[in-house]
Amino acid sequence: MPRVSEIEVLRRREQPTISIRTRTKVEDLPGLIGESYCKMGAYLKELGELPSDIPYVAYHNMDMQNLDVEIGFPVPKALPARGDIRPGFIPEGNVVFCMYRGAYREMADWIVKNGLKPAGTAYEYYYNGPGYPKSELLTMIVMPVA
Repeated sequence: MPRVSEIEVLRRREQPTISIRTRTKVEDLPGLIGESYCKMGAYLKELGELPSDIPYVAYHNMDMQNLDVEIGFPVPKALPARGDIRPGFIPEGNVVFCMYRGAYREMADWIVKNGLKPAGTAYEYYYNGPGYPKSELLTMIVMPVA
């Protein structure tokens, strides 16, 4: 598989979510992601609900020592809050997306080359986990553009 799939632009519809938004250092992020996914998974099970897609992490800034991250699951409908688990949504809009294996840089270059500009929070959807070598991590990145 190539490192980056075809880069595409599409119109995304609003997607209900549940998530935990917090701040963390980049080195603490993997443990925090796992803990948050487990907590929200247990909550969904209690409600008898299933996620409507794979989990994501939204990056609201890129300060590696004070990341503002939203760790969540897309869900089929708005669900009630519980503790630090909050309902929300991924906004409707035009996005650029691709699948990549390992580290990525190609999408950012493609956005600039095609005259687009990032216009909001980037979402990463993780298809495998920390047990895989970094070079084999499979992730879809979705970035709003204008």
